[in-house]
Amino acid sequence: MSVDSNYHRIISPVLREWIAPAGEKHRSTPVGLLACQRDPLLRQLDATVVSSALYTSPPPPPKGKNAKKAVIAPTISQDAVCLEVCLNDTVIFPEGGGQPTDIGVIHTLADNTRWEVLQAKRHGSLAVHYVRVPETTTGEAALVALAPGAQVRVELDQTAFDRRYDHMSLHTSQHLLSALLDKIQLPTLSWSLTSYPTPCYVELPRGMTVDEISMIQQEANQLALEGRKVHVEVEELDPEARKPVEKLESGRAVGRGLPEDYTGGVNRVVVIDGVDRNPCCGTHLPTLNNLQLFILPHTDALSRSSTTVARLYFLAGPRLINHLVSTHNNLISTAAILSCGTPQVPERVSQVIDDRKNSTRRAEDLELELAKHLASDLVRDMQGVEGTFKKHLHRTDDSGNVVSFLTAIASAFSDVAAQSGAPYLVVLRRTNTNVLFIIGSDEKNVKAIGDGLKTQLGVKGGGKGLKWSGKFVGVWKAGKVIEQVLETAV
Repeated sequence: MSVDSNYHRIISPVLREWIAPAGEKHRSTPVGLLACQRDPLLRQLDATVVSSALYTSPPPPPKGKNAKKAVIAPTISQDAVCLEVCLNDTVIFPEGGGQPTDIGVIHTLADNTRWEVLQAKRHGSLAVHYVRVPETTTGEAALVALAPGAQVRVELDQTAFDRRYDHMSLHTSQHLLSALLDKIQLPTLSWSLTSYPTPCYVELPRGMTVDEISMIQQEANQLALEGRKVHVEVEELDPEARKPVEKLESGRAVGRGLPEDYTGGVNRVVVIDGVDRNPCCGTHLPTLNNLQLFILPHTDALSRSSTTVARLYFLAGPRLINHLVSTHNNLISTAAILSCGTPQVPERVSQVIDDRKNSTRRAEDLELELAKHLASDLVRDMQGVEGTFKKHLHRTDDSGNVVSFLTAIASAFSDVAAQSGAPYLVVLRRTNTNVLFIIGSDEKNVKAIGDGLKTQLGVKGGGKGLKWSGKFVGVWKAGKVIEQVLETAV
């Protein structure tokens, strides 16, 4: 499988000499002219090792300094032995241009050994492959096998190509989507090719209406139906003519331009016929035919310091198929649970939610009534007691809102007990959550009980005045301990 000869168009003839021929062992094809960029459907290539070195993993970032990335790239563990390998050319795309790294395989032709490529990155103009050394091989032996001049076959196996095709579908979709958004004065500030199967998104300076999204969706569908061609034009990069990245009035950069650290000297432009021209180093489908771009019909607003942006989510290719299948399966499962047909699911879910709200209100009313009865029982128990009334009330029934229930008991009892003027100290507890409340007529005694339970039960909590609350985990003799702490108080 390969693209036609018109896909990759070299505008500057001198660039033809920059593509390292087969067998070249002294130089690498620069990023911008790699085989994976000249033909994104090419799955294998015979190549030559230009350089190799042991990879030294960087120190882990300080705690709290981990950058949050939307894309989960293949990782290299701290104890893994890897080589950094440069080839004269490659079908493995190095991370860049908003597109994640490919994964793949390198076969050494001399012994047909299989070497796993965990990731590829661009270092200046070079594509560097991070090759895992098997546990049965030493780093030194790997350096010998992949020494400069070694003949290899670099390949995208099925898993790697599926990943590439997913990335290509979404990257080309983003170019199309951003071009159509430009027509309604909505520049793309940035975009994210998220990890499979999450929807990707573009960030925009404002949200969009449903009508605007529908219009963009229809235009995208029409262009895909027409099968608009996609091709790449490359020419020498003129440093003097290199345009700075555009910025909005707010100072926010509009994310279209070459990376500042790119030194390959290649100006690569991706063209969607009659629709868009934009610099990009990524891999793209050769046609919009069967692109299957789908825009999720809503935007999420995000606030960042003095600016507000909106995210518009989209799916395409294999990721869209997965989304449709999983969404359909979820709908079928929900319909089965609700014992209804799929068209009735929204109505039935709304009915279930209303019933749940009504049930919750009834349960809360009953719990409040029960709390008052329990408080009355405590008041009766307190009558006739000489000295301080001490009580541990333990409930084992389940409740949706434990804190609210115990608070209701405490409030109802405290109101009546305060009128009597009798001293009291009560611990309220409910299992399943092991939440407890302490109420008393003397602030010092309440604090003393709380401190005692912290020490003997490991309760975590605190309080102020005549109330104290806390929670503990996994102590099966809690009741006896609470009784002992109460007995020793006052």
